[in-house]
Amino acid sequence: MNYTKKLSHIAQGLEPAPLVLKGAHVLDVGNEMWSIEDIAISDGYIIGVGKYEGLEEIDYTGKYIVPGFIDAHLHLESTLVNPRELVHEASREGTLTYIVDPHEAGNVAGLKGIQYMIDETRDARGDVYVMAPSCVPAVPGEDNGALLDCDTLSELCNNPAILGLGEVMDCYSVIGADADMIGKLNAYKNRVLDGHIIGLSPKQLASYRLAGITTNHECITYEEAKEQVRQGLYVWIREGSAAHNLEAIVTGIVDAESPVDRYGFCTDDKHIEDIRREGHISYNIRKAIELGLNPIETYKMASTYPAQCYGLKDIGMIAPGYKANLVILNDESNVSIYDVIYNGVIIDRHGAYESSRRPVPEELLYTINIGDFKKSQLSLAVDGEHPVINIVPGQIVTAKTIESVPSENGVFTPNSEFNKITCIERYKASGRNGVGVLKGFDIHNGAIATSFAHDSHNLIVVGDNDDDMMIAIERIRNIGGGYVIVRSGTVVGELPLEIMGLITNEPHHTVDKKVADMKEIAYDMGIRRGLDPFINLSFLALTVIPEIRITTKGVVEC
Repeated sequence: MNYTKKLSHIAQGLEPAPLVLKGAHVLDVGNEMWSIEDIAISDGYIIGVGKYEGLEEIDYTGKYIVPGFIDAHLHLESTLVNPRELVHEASREGTLTYIVDPHEAGNVAGLKGIQYMIDETRDARGDVYVMAPSCVPAVPGEDNGALLDCDTLSELCNNPAILGLGEVMDCYSVIGADADMIGKLNAYKNRVLDGHIIGLSPKQLASYRLAGITTNHECITYEEAKEQVRQGLYVWIREGSAAHNLEAIVTGIVDAESPVDRYGFCTDDKHIEDIRREGHISYNIRKAIELGLNPIETYKMASTYPAQCYGLKDIGMIAPGYKANLVILNDESNVSIYDVIYNGVIIDRHGAYESSRRPVPEELLYTINIGDFKKSQLSLAVDGEHPVINIVPGQIVTAKTIESVPSENGVFTPNSEFNKITCIERYKASGRNGVGVLKGFDIHNGAIATSFAHDSHNLIVVGDNDDDMMIAIERIRNIGGGYVIVRSGTVVGELPLEIMGLITNEPHHTVDKKVADMKEIAYDMGIRRGLDPFINLSFLALTVIPEIRITTKGVVEC
Protein backbone atom coordinates (compact mmCIF):
# COMPACT_ATOMS: atom_id res chain seq x y z
CA MET A 1 0.00 0.00 0.00
CA ASN A 2 1.35 3.40 -0.99
CA TYR A 3 0.58 6.20 1.45
CA THR A 4 -1.33 9.05 -0.18
CA LYS A 5 -3.05 12.25 0.85
CA LYS A 6 -6.43 10.64 0.18
CA LEU A 7 -5.67 7.73 2.50
CA SER A 8 -4.52 10.18 5.14
CA HIS A 9 -7.83 12.02 4.84
CA ILE A 10 -9.78 8.76 5.16
CA ALA A 11 -7.80 7.76 8.24
CA GLN A 12 -8.54 11.12 9.82
CA GLY A 13 -12.24 10.84 9.02
CA LEU A 14 -12.10 13.80 6.62
CA GLU A 15 -13.35 11.67 3.71
CA PRO A 16 -15.56 8.58 3.69
CA ALA A 17 -13.84 5.24 3.23
CA PRO A 18 -14.82 3.05 0.27
CA LEU A 19 -15.88 0.33 2.74
CA VAL A 20 -16.61 0.39 6.47
CA LEU A 21 -17.41 -2.58 8.66
CA LYS A 22 -19.69 -1.23 11.39
CA GLY A 23 -20.17 -2.00 15.05
CA ALA A 24 -18.46 -5.35 15.62
CA HIS A 25 -16.40 -6.53 18.56
CA VAL A 26 -12.92 -6.07 17.06
CA LEU A 27 -9.94 -7.97 18.45
CA ASP A 28 -7.21 -5.61 19.63
CA VAL A 29 -4.27 -8.01 19.62
CA GLY A 30 -1.86 -5.45 21.08
CA ASN A 31 -3.90 -4.87 24.23
CA GLU A 32 -5.55 -8.30 24.21
CA MET A 33 -9.11 -7.04 24.42
CA TRP A 34 -12.31 -6.70 22.41
CA SER A 35 -13.70 -3.28 21.62
CA ILE A 36 -16.72 -2.22 19.59
CA GLU A 37 -15.33 -0.37 16.58
CA ASP A 38 -15.73 0.38 12.90
CA ILE A 39 -13.07 -0.75 10.42
CA ALA A 40 -12.37 1.52 7.43
CA ILE A 41 -11.01 -0.27 4.34
CA SER A 42 -9.57 0.94 1.04
CA ASP A 43 -7.79 -0.99 -1.73
CA GLY A 44 -7.61 -4.12 0.36
CA TYR A 45 -6.02 -2.48 3.42
CA ILE A 46 -7.26 -1.28 6.77
CA ILE A 47 -7.14 2.51 6.89
CA GLY A 48 -8.45 3.05 10.40
CA VAL A 49 -10.16 1.45 13.38
CA GLY A 50 -12.56 3.63 15.35
CA LYS A 51 -15.66 5.51 14.21
CA TYR A 52 -15.91 5.90 10.44
CA GLU A 53 -18.36 6.60 7.64
CA GLY A 54 -18.19 4.74 4.34
CA LEU A 55 -19.49 4.84 0.82
CA GLU A 56 -20.46 1.24 1.49
CA GLU A 57 -21.20 0.07 5.01
CA ILE A 58 -21.78 -3.42 6.39
CA ASP A 59 -23.43 -3.77 9.77
CA TYR A 60 -21.68 -6.40 11.88
CA THR A 61 -23.26 -5.44 15.20
CA GLY A 62 -22.94 -8.34 17.63
CA LYS A 63 -20.29 -10.10 15.53
CA TYR A 64 -16.61 -10.61 16.37
CA ILE A 65 -13.79 -9.75 13.94
CA VAL A 66 -10.35 -11.34 14.13
CA PRO A 67 -7.32 -11.35 11.79
CA GLY A 68 -7.32 -13.95 9.02
CA PHE A 69 -5.88 -17.28 10.08
CA ILE A 70 -2.41 -18.53 9.11
CA ASP A 71 -1.43 -22.13 8.46
CA ALA A 72 2.19 -21.96 9.57
CA HIS A 73 3.29 -25.11 7.75
CA LEU A 74 1.64 -27.28 5.11
CA HIS A 75 2.21 -29.31 1.99
CA LEU A 76 -0.37 -28.47 -0.65
CA GLU A 77 0.37 -31.67 -2.55
CA SER A 78 -1.18 -33.70 0.27
CA THR A 79 -4.65 -32.58 -0.77
CA LEU A 80 -4.14 -34.60 -3.99
CA VAL A 81 -5.79 -31.91 -6.13
CA ASN A 82 -4.75 -28.68 -7.79
CA PRO A 83 -3.25 -26.60 -4.97
CA ARG A 84 -5.58 -23.68 -5.66
CA GLU A 85 -8.47 -25.88 -4.60
CA LEU A 86 -7.14 -26.37 -1.08
CA VAL A 87 -6.72 -22.61 -0.73
CA HIS A 88 -10.28 -22.12 -2.01
CA GLU A 89 -11.69 -24.58 0.53
CA ALA A 90 -9.56 -23.47 3.48
CA SER A 91 -10.36 -19.80 2.81
CA ARG A 92 -14.03 -20.61 3.46
CA GLU A 93 -12.87 -21.54 6.96
CA GLY A 94 -10.92 -18.32 7.49
CA THR A 95 -7.38 -19.44 6.57
CA LEU A 96 -6.02 -16.66 4.38
CA THR A 97 -2.25 -17.14 4.65
CA TYR A 98 -0.28 -20.32 3.89
CA ILE A 99 3.37 -21.10 4.59
CA VAL A 100 3.92 -23.81 2.00
CA ASP A 101 6.78 -26.30 1.62
CA PRO A 102 6.53 -27.98 -1.82
CA HIS A 103 9.09 -30.64 -1.01
CA GLU A 104 6.84 -33.38 -2.36
CA ALA A 105 6.96 -31.83 -5.84
CA GLY A 106 10.64 -31.03 -5.31
CA ASN A 107 11.50 -34.65 -4.54
CA VAL A 108 9.73 -35.89 -7.65
CA ALA A 109 10.59 -33.19 -10.20
CA GLY A 110 13.09 -30.77 -8.66
CA LEU A 111 12.89 -27.11 -9.67
CA LYS A 112 10.26 -27.84 -12.33
CA GLY A 113 7.98 -29.36 -9.73
CA ILE A 114 8.49 -26.44 -7.35
CA GLN A 115 7.83 -23.91 -10.10
CA TYR A 116 4.62 -25.74 -10.98
CA MET A 117 3.39 -25.32 -7.40
CA ILE A 118 4.37 -21.63 -7.41
CA ASP A 119 2.60 -21.01 -10.72
CA GLU A 120 -0.54 -22.84 -9.65
CA THR A 121 -0.95 -20.77 -6.47
CA ARG A 122 -0.08 -17.38 -7.90
CA ASP A 123 -3.75 -16.41 -8.28
CA ALA A 124 -5.13 -18.47 -5.38
CA ARG A 125 -7.76 -17.06 -2.99
CA GLY A 126 -5.22 -16.50 -0.24
CA ASP A 127 -1.63 -15.39 0.33
CA VAL A 128 0.66 -18.33 -0.41
CA TYR A 129 4.28 -18.03 0.72
CA VAL A 130 6.68 -20.72 -0.48
CA MET A 131 9.61 -22.15 1.48
CA ALA A 132 12.47 -23.66 -0.53
CA PRO A 133 12.67 -27.43 0.15
CA SER A 134 15.87 -27.91 2.13
CA CYS A 135 16.23 -31.68 2.12
CA VAL A 136 15.73 -33.16 -1.34
CA PRO A 137 16.32 -36.05 -0.84
CA ALA A 138 15.25 -36.16 2.81
CA VAL A 139 18.55 -37.81 3.76
CA PRO A 140 21.56 -38.54 1.55
CA GLY A 141 21.44 -41.71 -0.51
CA GLU A 142 17.69 -42.08 -0.93
CA ASP A 143 16.19 -42.95 -4.31
CA ASN A 144 14.20 -39.91 -5.36
CA GLY A 145 13.65 -37.89 -8.51
CA ALA A 146 15.88 -34.85 -7.94
CA LEU A 147 18.76 -33.39 -5.99
CA LEU A 148 18.54 -29.88 -4.56
CA ASP A 149 22.07 -29.25 -3.41
CA CYS A 150 23.58 -26.07 -2.01
CA ASP A 151 24.17 -24.49 -5.43
CA THR A 152 20.63 -25.24 -6.62
CA LEU A 153 19.03 -23.92 -3.44
CA SER A 154 21.18 -20.79 -3.60
CA GLU A 155 19.79 -20.18 -7.08
CA LEU A 156 16.24 -20.82 -5.87
CA CYS A 157 16.77 -18.23 -3.13
CA ASN A 158 16.64 -15.54 -5.83
CA ASN A 159 13.12 -16.53 -6.88
CA PRO A 160 10.81 -13.72 -5.63
CA ALA A 161 8.19 -16.30 -4.66
CA ILE A 162 10.51 -17.88 -2.06
CA LEU A 163 10.08 -16.71 1.55
CA GLY A 164 12.65 -18.85 3.37
CA LEU A 165 14.07 -22.35 3.77
CA GLY A 166 11.67 -25.25 4.25
CA GLU A 167 11.78 -27.81 7.03
CA VAL A 168 15.35 -28.96 7.63
CA MET A 169 14.71 -32.66 8.19
CA ASP A 170 18.26 -33.95 8.10
CA CYS A 171 19.02 -32.91 11.67
CA TYR A 172 22.24 -34.87 11.86
CA SER A 173 23.71 -33.10 8.83
CA VAL A 174 23.03 -29.86 10.72
CA ILE A 175 24.55 -30.82 14.05
CA GLY A 176 27.34 -32.68 12.24
CA ALA A 177 28.14 -29.45 10.35
CA ASP A 178 27.97 -31.13 6.95
CA ALA A 179 29.48 -28.75 4.39
CA ASP A 180 26.59 -28.88 1.91
CA MET A 181 24.05 -28.35 4.68
CA ILE A 182 26.02 -25.40 6.07
CA GLY A 183 26.01 -23.92 2.57
CA LYS A 184 22.23 -24.21 2.37
CA LEU A 185 21.75 -22.62 5.78
CA ASN A 186 24.13 -19.78 4.98
CA ALA A 187 22.38 -19.09 1.67
CA TYR A 188 19.17 -18.43 3.60
CA LYS A 189 20.68 -16.95 6.76
CA ASN A 190 18.68 -13.72 6.37
CA ARG A 191 15.41 -15.64 5.95
CA VAL A 192 13.32 -17.80 8.26
CA LEU A 193 14.62 -21.38 8.43
CA ASP A 194 11.95 -23.97 9.24
CA GLY A 195 12.85 -26.97 11.34
CA HIS A 196 11.86 -30.62 11.64
CA ILE A 197 12.95 -31.89 15.05
CA ILE A 198 12.38 -35.35 16.45
CA GLY A 199 14.46 -37.06 19.11
CA LEU A 200 17.26 -34.54 19.61
CA SER A 201 18.74 -34.20 23.09
CA PRO A 202 18.76 -30.69 24.62
CA LYS A 203 22.41 -30.21 23.67
CA GLN A 204 21.85 -31.47 20.14
CA LEU A 205 18.87 -29.13 19.97
CA ALA A 206 21.14 -26.26 21.03
CA SER A 207 23.45 -27.03 18.09
CA TYR A 208 20.48 -27.26 15.71
CA ARG A 209 19.07 -23.94 16.92
CA LEU A 210 22.52 -22.32 16.71
CA ALA A 211 22.42 -22.97 12.96
CA GLY A 212 19.63 -20.37 12.74
CA ILE A 213 16.62 -22.68 12.53
CA THR A 214 13.57 -20.96 13.95
CA THR A 215 10.53 -23.26 13.92
CA ASN A 216 9.38 -26.83 14.48
CA HIS A 217 6.06 -28.54 13.79
CA GLU A 218 6.93 -32.09 14.91
CA CYS A 219 6.29 -31.85 18.66
CA ILE A 220 4.12 -34.60 20.09
CA THR A 221 4.21 -33.69 23.79
CA TYR A 222 4.10 -30.47 25.76
CA GLU A 223 7.45 -31.26 27.35
CA GLU A 224 9.07 -31.36 23.91
CA ALA A 225 7.40 -28.09 22.96
CA LYS A 226 8.39 -26.42 26.24
CA GLU A 227 12.06 -27.35 25.78
CA GLN A 228 12.08 -26.10 22.20
CA VAL A 229 10.50 -22.80 23.20
CA ARG A 230 13.12 -22.50 25.93
CA GLN A 231 15.80 -22.91 23.30
CA GLY A 232 14.37 -20.08 21.20
CA LEU A 233 12.16 -21.88 18.69
CA TYR A 234 8.61 -21.23 17.59
CA VAL A 235 6.45 -24.36 17.89
CA TRP A 236 3.67 -24.89 15.37
CA ILE A 237 1.03 -27.16 16.91
CA ARG A 238 -0.02 -29.67 14.27
CA GLU A 239 -3.48 -31.09 13.74
CA GLY A 240 -3.89 -32.70 10.33
CA SER A 241 -5.45 -35.77 8.78
CA ALA A 242 -2.90 -38.22 10.18
CA ALA A 243 -0.94 -36.43 12.94
CA HIS A 244 -2.98 -35.25 15.92
CA ASN A 245 -0.74 -33.39 18.37
CA LEU A 246 -2.93 -30.51 19.50
CA GLU A 247 -4.65 -31.98 22.52
CA ALA A 248 -1.46 -33.13 24.24
CA ILE A 249 0.38 -29.84 23.71
CA VAL A 250 -2.50 -27.47 24.44
CA THR A 251 -3.49 -29.40 27.56
CA GLY A 252 0.08 -28.99 28.79
CA ILE A 253 0.04 -25.27 28.04
CA VAL A 254 -3.26 -24.82 29.90
CA ASP A 255 -2.19 -26.87 32.91
CA ALA A 256 1.12 -25.02 33.16
CA GLU A 257 -0.47 -21.63 32.45
CA SER A 258 2.34 -21.17 29.96
CA PRO A 259 2.73 -18.10 27.75
CA VAL A 260 1.86 -18.82 24.12
CA ASP A 261 3.66 -16.13 22.15
CA ARG A 262 6.05 -18.73 20.68
CA TYR A 263 3.24 -20.99 19.45
CA GLY A 264 1.06 -21.18 16.36
CA PHE A 265 -1.02 -23.70 14.44
CA CYS A 266 -0.43 -25.78 11.34
CA THR A 267 -2.03 -28.68 9.50
CA ASP A 268 1.05 -30.09 7.70
CA ASP A 269 -1.05 -32.57 5.71
CA LYS A 270 -4.85 -32.34 5.59
CA HIS A 271 -7.20 -33.70 2.98
CA ILE A 272 -9.96 -31.53 1.58
CA GLU A 273 -12.72 -33.88 2.74
CA ASP A 274 -11.45 -33.38 6.31
CA ILE A 275 -11.33 -29.60 5.82
CA ARG A 276 -14.93 -29.58 4.58
CA ARG A 277 -16.09 -31.77 7.46
CA GLU A 278 -14.39 -30.10 10.42
CA GLY A 279 -12.60 -26.94 9.27
CA HIS A 280 -8.98 -25.98 8.73
CA ILE A 281 -7.05 -23.76 11.19
CA SER A 282 -10.52 -22.88 12.48
CA TYR A 283 -10.69 -26.45 13.81
CA ASN A 284 -7.39 -26.04 15.66
CA ILE A 285 -8.67 -22.83 17.23
CA ARG A 286 -11.99 -24.32 18.27
CA LYS A 287 -10.39 -27.38 19.80
CA ALA A 288 -7.78 -25.32 21.66
CA ILE A 289 -10.48 -23.10 23.17
CA GLU A 290 -12.50 -26.17 24.16
CA LEU A 291 -9.41 -27.44 25.98
CA GLY A 292 -9.30 -24.27 28.07
CA LEU A 293 -7.01 -21.92 26.14
CA ASN A 294 -7.94 -18.24 26.36
CA PRO A 295 -9.80 -17.27 23.13
CA ILE A 296 -7.85 -14.05 22.53
CA GLU A 297 -4.52 -15.82 22.93
CA THR A 298 -5.75 -18.61 20.67
CA TYR A 299 -6.63 -16.17 17.87
CA LYS A 300 -3.18 -14.61 18.23
CA MET A 301 -1.62 -18.05 17.89
CA ALA A 302 -3.62 -18.44 14.68
CA SER A 303 -2.47 -15.13 13.21
CA THR A 304 -0.26 -12.69 15.11
CA TYR A 305 2.58 -14.92 16.29
CA PRO A 306 3.26 -16.77 13.02
CA ALA A 307 3.08 -13.44 11.14
CA GLN A 308 5.74 -12.05 13.46
CA CYS A 309 7.90 -15.14 13.07
CA TYR A 310 7.89 -14.99 9.27
CA GLY A 311 8.29 -11.23 9.09
CA LEU A 312 4.90 -10.74 7.43
CA LYS A 313 4.45 -7.18 8.59
CA ASP A 314 1.06 -6.48 7.02
CA ILE A 315 -0.99 -9.36 8.49
CA GLY A 316 -1.82 -10.71 11.93
CA MET A 317 -3.34 -7.54 13.37
CA ILE A 318 -6.39 -5.32 12.84
CA ALA A 319 -4.79 -1.91 12.58
CA PRO A 320 -4.02 0.80 9.98
CA GLY A 321 -1.66 -0.40 7.25
CA TYR A 322 -2.53 -4.08 7.70
CA LYS A 323 -4.23 -6.10 4.98
CA ALA A 324 -7.97 -6.39 5.27
CA ASN A 325 -7.80 -10.17 5.69
CA LEU A 326 -10.48 -10.69 8.30
CA VAL A 327 -12.72 -13.37 9.76
CA ILE A 328 -16.14 -12.36 11.05
CA LEU A 329 -17.44 -14.71 13.75
CA ASN A 330 -20.86 -15.19 15.28
CA ASP A 331 -19.36 -15.47 18.76
CA GLU A 332 -16.08 -15.34 20.61
CA SER A 333 -15.45 -19.00 21.38
CA ASN A 334 -17.15 -21.41 18.97
CA VAL A 335 -15.37 -20.21 15.81
CA SER A 336 -18.68 -20.11 13.99
CA ILE A 337 -17.81 -18.17 10.84
CA TYR A 338 -20.25 -15.60 9.46
CA ASP A 339 -18.09 -13.98 6.76
CA VAL A 340 -14.52 -14.07 5.49
CA ILE A 341 -12.89 -11.01 3.93
CA TYR A 342 -9.79 -11.37 1.76
CA ASN A 343 -8.02 -8.26 0.45
CA GLY A 344 -11.01 -6.18 1.52
CA VAL A 345 -13.58 -8.28 -0.39
CA ILE A 346 -16.11 -10.68 1.11
CA ILE A 347 -15.45 -14.10 -0.36
CA ASP A 348 -18.22 -16.41 -1.51
CA ARG A 349 -18.06 -19.16 1.08
CA HIS A 350 -20.70 -21.31 -0.59
CA GLY A 351 -19.90 -21.05 -4.29
CA ALA A 352 -18.27 -23.90 -6.18
CA TYR A 353 -14.61 -23.75 -7.13
CA GLU A 354 -14.23 -22.60 -10.72
CA SER A 355 -10.95 -22.43 -12.55
CA SER A 356 -9.75 -22.97 -16.06
CA ARG A 357 -7.44 -25.95 -16.32
CA ARG A 358 -3.92 -24.83 -17.13
CA PRO A 359 -1.84 -27.13 -19.32
CA VAL A 360 0.42 -29.36 -17.23
CA PRO A 361 4.06 -29.56 -18.38
CA GLU A 362 4.48 -32.85 -20.23
CA GLU A 363 7.46 -33.93 -18.12
CA LEU A 364 5.30 -33.84 -14.97
CA LEU A 365 2.74 -36.32 -16.31
CA TYR A 366 2.80 -40.13 -15.97
CA THR A 367 6.17 -40.35 -14.26
CA ILE A 368 6.04 -43.92 -12.87
CA ASN A 369 8.99 -45.87 -14.26
CA ILE A 370 9.53 -49.17 -12.41
CA GLY A 371 10.65 -51.30 -15.35
CA ASP A 372 9.90 -55.02 -15.46
CA PHE A 373 9.05 -55.66 -11.82
CA LYS A 374 8.82 -59.36 -10.97
CA LYS A 375 6.82 -61.17 -8.29
CA SER A 376 10.01 -62.81 -7.01
CA GLN A 377 11.14 -59.36 -5.84
CA LEU A 378 8.47 -59.49 -3.14
CA SER A 379 10.09 -62.47 -1.43
CA LEU A 380 11.48 -61.90 2.07
CA ALA A 381 13.77 -64.42 3.76
CA VAL A 382 13.29 -64.74 7.52
CA ASP A 383 15.18 -66.76 10.08
CA GLY A 384 13.50 -66.96 13.46
CA GLU A 385 12.57 -63.58 14.92
CA HIS A 386 12.44 -60.63 12.55
CA PRO A 387 12.17 -56.80 12.78
CA VAL A 388 8.56 -55.57 12.51
CA ILE A 389 7.33 -52.07 11.66
CA ASN A 390 4.48 -51.22 14.05
CA ILE A 391 1.98 -48.44 13.35
CA VAL A 392 1.36 -46.14 16.35
CA PRO A 393 -2.34 -45.14 16.44
CA GLY A 394 -2.96 -41.43 15.94
CA GLN A 395 0.67 -40.67 15.08
CA ILE A 396 3.05 -40.87 12.15
CA VAL A 397 5.89 -42.25 14.26
CA THR A 398 6.37 -46.01 14.19
CA ALA A 399 7.68 -48.55 16.71
CA LYS A 400 10.09 -51.42 16.18
CA THR A 401 9.57 -54.88 17.62
CA ILE A 402 11.40 -58.16 17.08
CA GLU A 403 8.91 -60.99 16.67
CA SER A 404 8.40 -64.46 15.28
CA VAL A 405 6.59 -63.94 11.99
CA PRO A 406 4.78 -66.55 9.90
CA SER A 407 7.03 -68.30 7.38
CA GLU A 408 7.33 -71.29 5.11
CA ASN A 409 10.68 -72.75 4.10
CA GLY A 410 12.43 -69.69 5.47
CA VAL A 411 10.29 -67.21 3.53
CA PHE A 412 7.85 -64.76 5.15
CA THR A 413 4.20 -65.62 4.49
CA PRO A 414 2.06 -62.55 5.27
CA ASN A 415 -1.37 -62.66 6.85
CA SER A 416 -3.90 -60.15 8.16
CA GLU A 417 -1.84 -59.50 11.33
CA PHE A 418 1.62 -59.45 9.78
CA ASN A 419 1.24 -57.69 6.43
CA LYS A 420 3.98 -57.46 3.82
CA ILE A 421 5.22 -54.04 2.75
CA THR A 422 7.49 -53.07 -0.12
CA CYS A 423 8.97 -49.82 -1.42
CA ILE A 424 9.87 -49.81 -5.14
CA GLU A 425 12.15 -47.28 -6.86
CA ARG A 426 9.96 -45.46 -9.41
CA TYR A 427 12.21 -43.02 -11.31
CA LYS A 428 14.96 -44.92 -13.12
CA ALA A 429 13.59 -48.48 -13.45
CA SER A 430 16.50 -49.69 -11.33
CA GLY A 431 14.53 -52.69 -10.09
CA ARG A 432 15.50 -51.79 -6.54
CA ASN A 433 12.96 -52.50 -3.80
CA GLY A 434 12.93 -53.22 -0.09
CA VAL A 435 10.57 -55.66 1.62
CA GLY A 436 9.50 -55.72 5.26
CA VAL A 437 6.92 -56.82 7.82
CA LEU A 438 4.19 -54.40 8.92
CA LYS A 439 1.93 -54.78 11.94
CA GLY A 440 -1.12 -52.67 12.79
CA PHE A 441 -2.33 -52.09 9.24
CA ASP A 442 -4.40 -55.30 9.30
CA ILE A 443 -5.38 -55.56 5.65
CA HIS A 444 -7.03 -58.89 4.78
CA ASN A 445 -7.45 -60.52 1.35
CA GLY A 446 -5.90 -57.71 -0.63
CA ALA A 447 -3.38 -54.95 -1.13
CA ILE A 448 -3.10 -51.17 -1.24
CA ALA A 449 -0.54 -49.29 -3.32
CA THR A 450 0.37 -45.62 -3.60
CA SER A 451 2.96 -43.44 -5.31
CA PHE A 452 2.43 -40.80 -2.61
CA ALA A 453 5.08 -42.01 -0.17
CA HIS A 454 6.92 -39.35 1.80
CA ASP A 455 9.33 -37.92 0.95
CA SER A 456 10.96 -39.61 -2.02
CA HIS A 457 7.57 -40.76 -3.37
CA ASN A 458 8.61 -44.15 -4.54
CA LEU A 459 5.92 -46.77 -4.94
CA ILE A 460 4.83 -48.25 -1.61
CA VAL A 461 2.59 -51.33 -1.41
CA VAL A 462 1.14 -53.28 1.52
CA GLY A 463 -0.84 -56.51 1.43
CA ASP A 464 -1.42 -59.94 2.86
CA ASN A 465 -0.54 -61.80 -0.35
CA ASP A 466 1.86 -61.35 -3.26
CA ASP A 467 -0.68 -61.84 -6.06
CA ASP A 468 -2.81 -58.87 -5.02
CA MET A 469 0.29 -56.78 -4.42
CA MET A 470 1.47 -57.46 -7.99
CA ILE A 471 -1.92 -56.48 -9.43
CA ALA A 472 -1.79 -53.22 -7.46
CA ILE A 473 1.74 -52.50 -8.66
CA GLU A 474 0.81 -53.01 -12.32
CA ARG A 475 -2.30 -50.84 -11.97
CA ILE A 476 -0.33 -47.98 -10.39
CA ARG A 477 2.04 -48.12 -13.34
CA ASN A 478 -0.82 -47.97 -15.84
CA ILE A 479 -2.63 -44.99 -14.29
CA GLY A 480 0.54 -42.92 -13.80
CA GLY A 481 0.54 -43.05 -10.01
CA GLY A 482 -2.09 -42.57 -7.34
CA TYR A 483 -3.99 -44.89 -5.00
CA VAL A 484 -5.05 -48.45 -5.83
CA ILE A 485 -6.92 -51.07 -3.77
CA VAL A 486 -7.00 -54.71 -4.85
CA ARG A 487 -9.26 -57.29 -3.21
CA SER A 488 -9.13 -60.99 -3.97
CA GLY A 489 -7.55 -60.49 -7.39
CA THR A 490 -9.67 -57.52 -8.51
CA VAL A 491 -8.99 -53.77 -8.55
CA VAL A 492 -11.86 -52.47 -6.43
CA GLY A 493 -10.81 -48.82 -6.12
CA GLU A 494 -8.39 -46.40 -7.69
CA LEU A 495 -7.54 -42.71 -7.74
CA PRO A 496 -5.17 -41.68 -10.55
CA LEU A 497 -2.68 -38.96 -9.55
CA GLU A 498 -1.24 -38.36 -12.97
CA ILE A 499 0.70 -35.17 -12.13
CA MET A 500 4.01 -36.29 -10.61
CA GLY A 501 2.20 -39.24 -9.05
CA LEU A 502 1.07 -36.73 -6.40
CA ILE A 503 -1.94 -34.73 -7.59
CA THR A 504 -4.68 -34.66 -10.20
CA ASN A 505 -6.53 -31.92 -12.02
CA GLU A 506 -9.81 -33.65 -11.24
CA PRO A 507 -12.04 -31.46 -9.02
CA HIS A 508 -11.88 -32.10 -5.30
CA HIS A 509 -15.48 -33.31 -5.01
CA THR A 510 -14.63 -36.12 -7.42
CA VAL A 511 -11.44 -36.89 -5.52
CA ASP A 512 -13.19 -36.66 -2.14
CA LYS A 513 -15.84 -39.14 -3.25
CA LYS A 514 -13.25 -41.59 -4.55
CA VAL A 515 -11.10 -41.32 -1.42
CA ALA A 516 -14.12 -41.69 0.87
CA ASP A 517 -15.34 -44.77 -1.04
CA MET A 518 -11.84 -46.27 -1.04
CA LYS A 519 -11.47 -45.71 2.70
CA GLU A 520 -14.70 -47.63 3.30
CA ILE A 521 -13.40 -50.47 1.15
CA ALA A 522 -10.15 -50.46 3.13
CA TYR A 523 -12.02 -50.51 6.45
CA ASP A 524 -14.13 -53.40 5.18
CA MET A 525 -10.88 -55.23 4.41
CA GLY A 526 -9.82 -55.06 8.06
CA ILE A 527 -8.08 -51.70 8.49
CA ARG A 528 -9.37 -50.18 11.70
CA ARG A 529 -11.28 -46.91 11.65
CA GLY A 530 -9.26 -44.02 13.01
CA LEU A 531 -6.34 -45.04 10.80
CA ASP A 532 -6.21 -43.25 7.46
CA PRO A 533 -5.18 -46.09 5.15
CA PHE A 534 -3.58 -43.77 2.59
CA ILE A 535 -1.99 -41.04 4.69
CA ASN A 536 -0.60 -43.47 7.26
CA LEU A 537 0.72 -45.67 4.46
CA SER A 538 2.35 -42.66 2.80
CA PHE A 539 4.47 -41.93 5.90
CA LEU A 540 5.88 -45.44 6.29
CA ALA A 541 8.80 -44.61 3.97
CA LEU A 542 9.75 -41.31 5.66
CA THR A 543 13.22 -41.94 7.07
CA VAL A 544 13.46 -38.75 9.13
CA ILE A 545 10.75 -39.86 11.56
CA PRO A 546 11.43 -42.56 14.16
CA GLU A 547 11.55 -45.44 14.68
CA ILE A 548 11.61 -47.85 11.74
CA ARG A 549 10.69 -47.43 8.05
CA ILE A 550 10.65 -49.17 4.68
CA THR A 551 12.81 -47.85 1.82
CA THR A 552 13.88 -49.02 -1.62
CA LYS A 553 16.94 -50.51 0.10
CA GLY A 554 15.06 -52.37 2.81
CA VAL A 555 13.89 -51.78 6.38
CA VAL A 556 15.88 -49.10 8.20
CA GLU A 557 15.94 -47.77 11.74
CA CYS A 558 15.58 -44.01 11.98
